Amino acid sequence: MYDSTAYTECKEEPEKPLYNGGVFESQPQSGGVQHAIALYEVDGPSFILHSLTQDTIYSFSIWVRIEGSSSGLISASLQTENETYDCIGTVLAKSGCWSFLKGGFLLNWPSTSSMLFFQNTDGKDINIELASPSLQPFTKQQWRFNQEYLINTHRKQAVTIHVSDSNGKRMQGATINIEQISKDFPVGSAIAKTILGNMPYQNWFVKRFNAAVFENELKWYATEPDQGKVNYTISDQMLQFVRANKIIARGHNIFWEDPKYTPAWARNLTGIQLQAAVDSRIQSLMNQYREEFIHWDVSNEMLHFDFYEKRLGPDATLHFFETAHKSDPLATLFMNDFNVVETCSDVNSTVDTYISRLRELQQNGVFMDGIGLESHFTVPNLPLMRAIIDKLATLNLPIWLTEVDISKTLDKDTQAIYLEQVLREGFSHPSVNGIMLWTALHPQGCYQMCLTDNDFRNLPSGDVVDKLLQEWQTGHAEGVTDEHGSYSIFGFLGEYRVTATYGNKTADTTFSLCGGRETKHVTISIRL
Repeated sequence: MYDSTAYTECKEEPEKPLYNGGVFESQPQSGGVQHAIALYEVDGPSFILHSLTQDTIYSFSIWVRIEGSSSGLISASLQTENETYDCIGTVLAKSGCWSFLKGGFLLNWPSTSSMLFFQNTDGKDINIELASPSLQPFTKQQWRFNQEYLINTHRKQAVTIHVSDSNGKRMQGATINIEQISKDFPVGSAIAKTILGNMPYQNWFVKRFNAAVFENELKWYATEPDQGKVNYTISDQMLQFVRANKIIARGHNIFWEDPKYTPAWARNLTGIQLQAAVDSRIQSLMNQYREEFIHWDVSNEMLHFDFYEKRLGPDATLHFFETAHKSDPLATLFMNDFNVVETCSDVNSTVDTYISRLRELQQNGVFMDGIGLESHFTVPNLPLMRAIIDKLATLNLPIWLTEVDISKTLDKDTQAIYLEQVLREGFSHPSVNGIMLWTALHPQGCYQMCLTDNDFRNLPSGDVVDKLLQEWQTGHAEGVTDEHGSYSIFGFLGEYRVTATYGNKTADTTFSLCGGRETKHVTISIRL
């Protein structure tokens, strides 16, 4: 079984290795903690690994402590005879205590001898100490088994229907029809103004998704292209479509820290003028859409860009979150950024960098409620993705994959293969609360990946989405009550309608499956 254990605090002593070290052979130190002995030989902060196999998923973890600097971003890399994996895991290590690095890799070719090495990403010469290493191999079948186990235990629940007559007598042989009428887990996609008035697009979308996010139409440059001329006509119409079809929607975004996507007129403002424009934007947007959106991406991609903090000071982001919370206290406020789960090679957005920034805001009183992971993948590293979510899950905040797609540098069949891998990883992780695809359709295509062509005929990625949506719903179940007057199923979380028929008499009711290990019990009484 996969071990989802992760730590974000720096500890006096390292914990014992996961999987008892896995394929590592280590010498136990005091307390049973295993210290810095590699599989066959060690050369400084590196391990020599022998006989790694192709298509095996390796989950890796280790504890790291440094000397010579108060802190440092330590990256683990893997070099084989055929290729180098620049990053299979990172940790923001400190002096005087132990920090937990968790990651992993999957080899494209078998390797007789590989080197797993560690380095300080800023190049400064520091001493890196390692402890409790663990390398656990999984076959693809084992990895899928773990996913299915997590789905069955966290996304589904048992329910027993009891049928009796009006006197409470059990009714054996009653026909039971159960239909799932809504899903608990949100799976959605970005939409654009191209959906307005486009009935084929609307019908296609509503048939599949229970969540939406506006691709660009809420962004500042879209709602106020000229200073003082605010126009919500398009976003209002899109929200009307969402409401009419009982679809939840994320608010994306209030501000975008990338100056390229800041209104041109706002880029020319400084100081008091920019502050006034920012205050006007947030108040206008919140007044227009208070309580309409379940989430707000408040300061988009703040790990990579800092347009507002450069011009308004280091507390600018703090001000954004405070104002958004006061204006719409029931909305969940998100950090949202890229290259958090997609890779660990981007030093701006490693998992510990994300956590550090989030905690910094929380310590300053920010109502930070949600973790947004954009998830723009090229080639997914599944054990790294899962390890990063494991670490983020220790914060006990809702986690969403907010903009899932696969790079258009890959052919459509390959996109579909990788998309299925990412979606299965997301859906099977108990701490992921929703998945949004970044697949808004335009006449010229989509940002990176489309699910259909312009006539709504599925592309390979669309086939994957339809297959998984079908797989992740209970649909329709039918059976007959047993000698106890009962009938049981194991259903995906959501809302259900059940009808019981005995002879020419029927009765029905509704129930919800909301999660948990306990079986849900529903009683139906039929008057004879």
